[in-house]
Amino acid sequence: MSKEIISFEASKQWLARALERIPTGSQTFSKSYLQYPVGHAPLFLDRGQGGRVWDIDGNEFVDLVAGLLPVTLGYRDPDVDNAIKAQLEKGISFSLATRLELELAERLAEIVPCAEMSRFGKAGSDATSAAVRLARAATRRDRIVICGYHGWHDWYVGSTVRSLGVPEAVRGLSHRISYGDIDAFRVVLKAHPGEIAGIIMEPMNSAEPPVGYLADMRDLAHAHGALFIFDEIITGFRYALGGAQELFGVTPDLAAFGKGMGNGMPISALVGKAEVMHLLDEVFFSGTFGGEALSLAAAIAVIDKMRREPVIEHLYSFGRRLNAQLAGLLRQHDLDETIFLKGQPCWTILVIADHAAATKEEIKTFIVTRLARNGVLSNVTHNICYAHNEQDLNDCVSAYQNVLTELGDHVRSGPGRLGAMLGCDPVAPVFSLRSHSR
Repeated sequence: MSKEIISFEASKQWLARALERIPTGSQTFSKSYLQYPVGHAPLFLDRGQGGRVWDIDGNEFVDLVAGLLPVTLGYRDPDVDNAIKAQLEKGISFSLATRLELELAERLAEIVPCAEMSRFGKAGSDATSAAVRLARAATRRDRIVICGYHGWHDWYVGSTVRSLGVPEAVRGLSHRISYGDIDAFRVVLKAHPGEIAGIIMEPMNSAEPPVGYLADMRDLAHAHGALFIFDEIITGFRYALGGAQELFGVTPDLAAFGKGMGNGMPISALVGKAEVMHLLDEVFFSGTFGGEALSLAAAIAVIDKMRREPVIEHLYSFGRRLNAQLAGLLRQHDLDETIFLKGQPCWTILVIADHAAATKEEIKTFIVTRLARNGVLSNVTHNICYAHNEQDLNDCVSAYQNVLTELGDHVRSGPGRLGAMLGCDPVAPVFSLRSHSR
């Protein structure tokens, strides 16, 4: 069982110090106090092991965040750690390329349908931005259609409410469409004939792709001379070893991978068809740390382990069992019309709607903070890792039982009761990323 949660006092104290030196007190909005209310949830973690983490107050949690999805195998996975340690004895960054770069590129070519060639970066935004630049170079066009969440660089974030600092001229070249709406893509293509360099999209997020949708989007892009790009930062090494393109049988021209690729090590990859990737001989996508050896060694170890062991099968199996238990609890407490589950079992999102007695923000805040009090770290998603075990499952179900019993009681008490019980302001989304329609 998880240890009893004592307090979050150390987190509060360290946040006060951090805010003097670090904007938002964290490097990532989604890991900051903006999403985990001060005094009601942990804000600083100290260590992890398997499917659990410990905060700086000594509290223990089943971790359903997994570092925002990079930790696919689990914390301190011995195979990955041993590969890192072995490479550390040789060196980290070198003056020339190492054989690791080719070894990883060859493995990607074996498992990812479109990965005839590969180039490596450190963050998902590196790979998605390189894909956009490459598409513009290949087509000699400027406009990009975007569908999903793709990172922090100007071409993408300029299309969101977080566009401060992005030139209007750049913002005008990106065209956002909703997932599943092929007619919206047609509208953009018609409005800008011969100007669309490509479409970059998450092949799946919380919604299942409509029948034929991905193939139709690819064919429509190609019919208008545009490249078809998958952002597989989340789906790769989680939905299937070869990503959503393997799962759904639709091969893009280019794809971006990251997150779980290194089980927490900073690495990403732009992969694609050789006829396009060869342009990287001229297109500038080059960085000192693209060939950093510890991350390359980690990624090779991840792929080898995922080919050798039933990692993907476990992510789905554990997720299905947790989702089934949670769905039953939601029905039991008459909350199944307010909270429902979307996505694949390996990555499930709890979609929350407004209730007559409380806003969706209040409900989300209650769930996040009360789960933390019950020994589960969550951002209302189930980010499953290979190390999650039976005890983790039982502790998650027990925590949900406690939280949903209390939540049901509060909302049945009428409007205002839940908000009054929070003890903090409701958390708000950084921005709306994806459609979660039922």
